[in-house]
Amino acid sequence: MSEDVRLVAWVRGHVQGVGFRWFTRAKALEIGGLQGFALNLGDGRVQVVAEGARDRCDRLLEWLQDGDTPGRVDGVTEIWDTPRGGYDGFAIR
Repeated sequence: MSEDVRLVAWVRGHVQGVGFRWFTRAKALEIGGLQGFALNLGDGRVQVVAEGARDRCDRLLEWLQDGDTPGRVDGVTEIWDTPRGGYDGFAIR
């Protein structure tokens, strides 16, 4: 069992207006055990916050970087932290 972590990822590229947040939520639910959200930012990026087991967050990050995502991902910047909690499932914001 891996430790619980918090992943915050900023995805840049053509990731707004293409269903990116919806697909990110679907992928998080498919992986299972993740709480958090996907949010469009004013500068065109999408912020993804996921909390859960490290291996599950790693799988979501790998998908964000190299997966079959809608639109076009030019890069992902991520930070790792301790979970803060307070999420009810995985939301689109």
